[in-house]
Amino acid sequence: MASALNPVSLLRRSLSFSTPSSSVTRNLSWFRNPATTLSPAPATQPFLLLSHQLTRTICHASSINDEETAAKAAAATGDIGARTIFDKIIAKDIPSDIVYEDEKVIAFRDINPQAPTHILIIPKFRDGLTELGKAEARHSEILGHLLYAAKLVAEKEGIIDGFRVVVNSGPTACQSVYHLHLHVLGGRQMKWPPG
Repeated sequence: MASALNPVSLLRRSLSFSTPSSSVTRNLSWFRNPATTLSPAPATQPFLLLSHQLTRTICHASSINDEETAAKAAAATGDIGARTIFDKIIAKDIPSDIVYEDEKVIAFRDINPQAPTHILIIPKFRDGLTELGKAEARHSEILGHLLYAAKLVAEKEGIIDGFRVVVNSGPTACQSVYHLHLHVLGGRQMKWPPG
């Protein structure tokens, strides 16, 4: 039954062609170790490339759906003022890897990093600032301080020569915690456009 869910089996059936089992088996080792060379058999290489693309597409689509679902669920209760996971980190009720803290903000490592360095920076007091889209003139000082803290974190983490600051605002941007936060990403070459 497990083979029916195997992306390679699905691809073989959907393309309605067969290839010798030994070629498929030999070339599937590439998935476990991409540094190995593919078999030069021309019939199997397109098959293998397509199956690799299908696998990546399935995994990527699943990840996107999970993020979108989480964002929509979070948005439903985002503005009621309920305690968030970030409030628990600020209160030190749950552990986190804090890399910077001052009287206004706290910065800690993301538990699901999207880059070698991925730090979240949050204001210690929400003051109605659940997302950037809700910012008012009275929030100008904390917004500026968050960006300055991002620069300090980048220096401390050794990524000052190249880093990205991301703010997700609202469900269509996949914001999943309604407590304004900045993502500081670095340690690898960033691409453009970002998303």
